[in-house]
Amino acid sequence: MNIVILSKGPGNYSSKRLKEVARARGHDVRIINYAKCYMTIEKSNPMIYYNGESLHDVDAVIPRIAQSLTKYGSSVVRQFEMRGVFTTASSIAIVRSRDKLRSYQLLAKYGVGVPKTVFARETSEFDEVIEMAGGAPVIIKVARGTHGNGVVLAETRKAAKAVMQAFFVESVNFLVQEYVEESAGTDIRAIVVGGRVVASIKRQSLTDDFRSNTHQGGIGSAVKLTPEEEKTAIRAAKAIGLPICGVDMMRSSKGPLVLEVNSSASIKTPELITKRDVATKIIEYIERNAKGKHKKDRVGA
Repeated sequence: MNIVILSKGPGNYSSKRLKEVARARGHDVRIINYAKCYMTIEKSNPMIYYNGESLHDVDAVIPRIAQSLTKYGSSVVRQFEMRGVFTTASSIAIVRSRDKLRSYQLLAKYGVGVPKTVFARETSEFDEVIEMAGGAPVIIKVARGTHGNGVVLAETRKAAKAVMQAFFVESVNFLVQEYVEESAGTDIRAIVVGGRVVASIKRQSLTDDFRSNTHQGGIGSAVKLTPEEEKTAIRAAKAIGLPICGVDMMRSSKGPLVLEVNSSASIKTPELITKRDVATKIIEYIERNAKGKHKKDRVGA
């Protein structure tokens, strides 16, 4: 097959591993910077170009779209979809996963546990919002943050009101979540491929930071999921419509709570820590599904 990996970083571990495995299995594969792609829109002839060359002979696409380029990157993926090309993450599912409100709405609709969340923009009812989230301390997040950026722990009501006031003044969409003390500084990432968890790690903050993201200095270790956690990860992936993704969860007294479903989750830490060959699982999924009839997205939002 002719496989294209859409990635801004050809030196990125995940992109390199996917390319390496695909080539070893006999596929032609290229890493293409989707930000440098350009497209023509005309009746019955959706074309994508890169470095003066038309990308017309592609069998499968692996989108690894950066948060900051979600809009343009998903448009490139959509153009491939218009040509009937198989993609491991549909354009609509990528957009869903990047919108925290939309994600939480869908997860809740499909019966997936999430932290109690209040979403707001221009309300000045700060006390009511804090109470709805369970009272201070609370977690306050920018609606489109990533890698733990745009996330604040407000330990007191006064601090929470100050943060919300700042977002209110700037007209920034934000959400306020309950603080789960028993899971502070720790979460779990499960890599889901084709309806199965193929690797899982626990991420732990090295400091007293409540965020566990490895981008924020957290460390990872292998972890065995409980049956409930495994079912939650698989259900969350299905709720967002992503057959291949990373599902971030935290353990709570109420059971696993999903924090995020990541359409471009790195496979570096899961592979290096668990010694699981995640890249091969992804390429095998493409081999099984790229030539078949494309499934219709049934999430509905």
